[in-house]
Amino acid sequence: MPTFLKRTHLAAPAEVVFRWHARPGAFERLTPPWAPVTVVERSGGIDTGARVVLDIPVGPTRVRWVAEHRNYVEGRRFTDVQVSGPFARWAHTHSFEPDGPGACVLEDRIEYDLPLGAAGALVGGPFVSRMLERMFAYRHRVTAGDLATHARYPGDPLHVLVSGSTGFVGSALVPFLTTGGHAVTRLVRAAQPPAAGAARWTPDTGAVDSKGLAPLDAVVHLAGENIASGRWSAERKAAILRSRSATTQRLCKTLATFRPRPAVLICASAIGYYGDTGETAVDEKAAPGVGFLADVCRAWEDATAPAVDAGIRVVNLRIGIVLSPAGGVLKQLLTPFQLGLGGRIGSGRQYMSWVALDDLLGIVLYGLRAASVAGPVNAVAPGAVTNAEFTRGLGTVLGRPTLFPIPAAAARLAFGEMAEEMLLASTRVRPGRLTAEGFAFRYPALDGALRHCLGT
Repeated sequence: MPTFLKRTHLAAPAEVVFRWHARPGAFERLTPPWAPVTVVERSGGIDTGARVVLDIPVGPTRVRWVAEHRNYVEGRRFTDVQVSGPFARWAHTHSFEPDGPGACVLEDRIEYDLPLGAAGALVGGPFVSRMLERMFAYRHRVTAGDLATHARYPGDPLHVLVSGSTGFVGSALVPFLTTGGHAVTRLVRAAQPPAAGAARWTPDTGAVDSKGLAPLDAVVHLAGENIASGRWSAERKAAILRSRSATTQRLCKTLATFRPRPAVLICASAIGYYGDTGETAVDEKAAPGVGFLADVCRAWEDATAPAVDAGIRVVNLRIGIVLSPAGGVLKQLLTPFQLGLGGRIGSGRQYMSWVALDDLLGIVLYGLRAASVAGPVNAVAPGAVTNAEFTRGLGTVLGRPTLFPIPAAAARLAFGEMAEEMLLASTRVRPGRLTAEGFAFRYPALDGALRHCLGT
């Protein structure tokens, strides 16, 4: 019977690491972004007898995996046993061994058998071994990084209202907060039936159904039309602007009426605020640029004025290119680059200011906890790169050539105005506020960020 073992020393007590795993969202935080798994059904937490039903990718198909939790020992261990699924047998024991008062060893031990006996082991054994090594290296990095980030910003647990909770960033932020011990209420559109842990709102009016909503400590506002989902017609541009300016202003007016009011609002913005900066590096002190995106970002940030006037601390996160294969630019680039069809865009000299998704989550927590921080914060890594450098870096991480450039004229023909501002413009942005505050990036360099999120 094959056995997989992964052990990592963590600078946190065993009880703290165990609680992190026991909280809602731990499974989502530990699921690698390159292997999307859907939770179909869940009963209980990790106590003995609790079950989870998963929809998982297996080659070109997807299968159901039913697992049951067993052998629960508070603060020390629990085991996931396959009831039905792709393996002939699977038992995964999570152990948390104390190593003095402030540290522990996290151990994942998996005993499994592949289907089809010796033939299955011969054909599938090496693949499964590599898959587990890749997956659990990622899981242990995330566990260590999240624990360190939450320890860096201690305090009483917060109750946070999150809009855009099912989007690219929001779907990662919610489990990041809940595993850290915070309570999250998701803000959902009125047309959606509110499930447990959700509150209805109507973006057209800003109305929030606060019935039964516990007092809020903070709000994270991420909702908005996808800027890159299609060519920018006049109607599309109006919808993008409306979803950020008018909707944000209405929500802020509503938050101002809450009693008690939330102490802080983290409102998404974007580095598009600066327009095309060429080779000039800019920080939060720079003036707004010109162009559609700069106009949208300026209106977006101005729309938070009702919250500021009501005494709510507002942080405007000017977010760069967020790196994860789960969404955004990297998701769009991944397939052509994996096929060896990637290349620079235009001259390749335009700067791309990026941030690892896990670092963006940490920046949100920093904004929630740091009472002295208000106004614009550039949510970017310290190492902006040119498009040519990004192209070479992604190709290197994937082990693929990058010999197929996209001429600027072709990009303009395919995407129109959007190409000019999103693909060909140079936005070289520094995280001035974060650097001054000593923010600790998990992935300050592009190579490390790509290798983490792609599992290479």
